[in-house]
Amino acid sequence: MDQIVQDTLSDRVRVSGRITAMTLTGDGRLRWTDGHQRSLTLEKHVLGFVVEGSKIRIRAVVDGRDEICCGGRAGSVVRKDFVFEPLSEDSKRLWCEKLRDFIDSFGRPKRLYIFVNPFGGKKIASKIFLDDVKPLLEDANIQFTVQETTQQLHAKEIVKGLDLSKYDGVVCVSGDGILVEVVNGLLEREDWNDAIKVPLGVVPAGTGNGMIKSLLDLVGEPCKASNAILAVIRGHKRLLDVATILQGKTRFHSVLMLAWGLVADIDIESEKYRWMGSARIDFYALQRILYLRQYNGRVSFVPAPGFENHGEPSTYSEQNICNPIPSQQQPIKILQHGYQGPDVDLKNLEWRIINGPFVAVWLHNVPWGSENTMAAPDAKFSDGYLDLIIIKDCPKLALFSLLSNLNKGGHVESPYVAYLKVKAFILEPGALTQEPNREGIIDCDGEVLARGKGTYQCDQKSLMSYDKLQITVDQGLATLFSPV
Repeated sequence: MDQIVQDTLSDRVRVSGRITAMTLTGDGRLRWTDGHQRSLTLEKHVLGFVVEGSKIRIRAVVDGRDEICCGGRAGSVVRKDFVFEPLSEDSKRLWCEKLRDFIDSFGRPKRLYIFVNPFGGKKIASKIFLDDVKPLLEDANIQFTVQETTQQLHAKEIVKGLDLSKYDGVVCVSGDGILVEVVNGLLEREDWNDAIKVPLGVVPAGTGNGMIKSLLDLVGEPCKASNAILAVIRGHKRLLDVATILQGKTRFHSVLMLAWGLVADIDIESEKYRWMGSARIDFYALQRILYLRQYNGRVSFVPAPGFENHGEPSTYSEQNICNPIPSQQQPIKILQHGYQGPDVDLKNLEWRIINGPFVAVWLHNVPWGSENTMAAPDAKFSDGYLDLIIIKDCPKLALFSLLSNLNKGGHVESPYVAYLKVKAFILEPGALTQEPNREGIIDCDGEVLARGKGTYQCDQKSLMSYDKLQITVDQGLATLFSPV
């Protein structure tokens, strides 16, 4: 009797020429025997199915750890078809109905808008889409529109005018940069409050890939395109905090990180050694440690509960935030519409302050800054806080050891590192302690937010001035496709 309640459908079918029993259980497992006991979990393994005459072809994915899989390495996703033949037309119709009802109940996307950035990272995003993404989407019967980006901010401009009612999500086959553009584009729309609820997906095809690394690491999956697009196809979602950076009338919305000092210098200035490939980061990091820079300045913040012992008591002052002091290098003027940032009474919060000089200041929204940098191991996607990492005085040998532990997050255990969570943050960047006429770089989500005097490519315009800026967090504002 229990078996009858548990089973949704049980029937005899033909598999590989042999008649066998096949069962679809109430918890979504498809079981049959073809000389071996077989089992597929519909939610995890099954992408879709097609009818081929009297047969039904199940489009599925398995991995090297699955007992169903005949080969492949642990963690590697393998596309695999399973074909069975119901013994009558009525049986075939019933199997199709039950399979369709189950798959539809998962709430998977049916239509996607996909950005492909052919210029990011190793410039192989188009190949990744054709080889890894497109076949799985087709197996899942998902319709999609593909747009290759041609220049910086292209994705942002498109999404600002996109008819979102036609799609169940937006996917970025790129690094983190296109995702950031999409978020900013959605939040500049007049209907931003609805637009930002559209689920966003990322497939790693850039240099950093910190967001999708953070998502896939939740379930211990490798940061691969196939795993990333499966997270989109399966339709699970999670909320994501969005940080708003304010300076004067200019706003920028960040989802990954902000860096000033050592980390920003390595990230941006190592571009001059791009011909070295990925080795340029390690090479330039060593160079920057040997010739270590320290920056004057101060940071103010509203600590999360439990972190009130960091810094000294302070009060909020919006001076120079709403009207920053003009700098030699004027920022790009961008007229902002739509979302204006979280509605927070900053004056009545408990502020703390830390004065420089600083080696590095680093804010993170998610754990991983790139595929091999676990910058903030305690960061959560939607806790309403940013993780703040501060390095002040640090011997060079200790600093080298600290940076070598970034791939495991061990740097936050160093006595030279202050690691805390903050609700709001103000950065007042200053000049180099050794060279008062030289300033620094502020890096946000992998791009230059502001360049000071005497910095690398300081003649190029940036979004903001190298001056006081304010960051606030809106908890769970955006939505991501997620493996769980």
